[in-house]
Amino acid sequence: MRQALVCLVIILLAGAARADLTLVQKVEGAGGPANEVTVRIKGDKARIDATPQISTIVDGKTGEVLTLMKDQKAVVRISADKMKAAADMINKFTDKKKSTGPSKPAPTGRKEVINGYEAEEYTVETPIFKAAYWVAPQYPNGAAILKQLQAVKSDMWNSAKTKLPDYRELPALPIQTIIDLGTSKMTTTLISAKEDPLADSDFTVPADFKEITVPDLGRVEPSEKAETSTASSPHP
Repeated sequence: MRQALVCLVIILLAGAARADLTLVQKVEGAGGPANEVTVRIKGDKARIDATPQISTIVDGKTGEVLTLMKDQKAVVRISADKMKAAADMINKFTDKKKSTGPSKPAPTGRKEVINGYEAEEYTVETPIFKAAYWVAPQYPNGAAILKQLQAVKSDMWNSAKTKLPDYRELPALPIQTIIDLGTSKMTTTLISAKEDPLADSDFTVPADFKEITVPDLGRVEPSEKAETSTASSPHP
């Protein structure tokens, strides 16, 4: 659950920049021990290493998501269409009164010093969660880092109705994010950010990995159609 939240927080950002970027974040809560998550961004692609065994590669241009399972030497490839289908399925089971989009992050006036940087709190509440973003206007090269993070975004995510807030509404780089799901909280704190060149191979599938096929979500197989037809036919 926590890894999915980490990926969503990073994936669902928007904008344009092209410098290579590596972020190291500390993640706490959401049903697991504290651990470090490394995010690498090169152009329109991002790689999230949330655990030693699993890496996620996101193509912001196409919307494709690759999950590398290193211990199995396998990859799960999910297209933008399949991601949208998954979001549509979730929306079908969501209360209609919760179908509105998220409110915009608003300043609370609270200020704190986080990891040595003065930060200001912005909060947002959606039908799914509440979030607090501590932004640091004076973080070194913070504006450029925020734009680079935003480059991961694909227009596909808007059509998927993810209901996550848009970081374009924040005035500065968030160095700490607290997400409250009601039953659990997850805190993500930025430890470091550097703009060193990254290898293209970090964003490709290793040649010896086998691909695991993911079925089309929402697709009805022929056998299921037959069962449905039989069930709905009048009995003599």
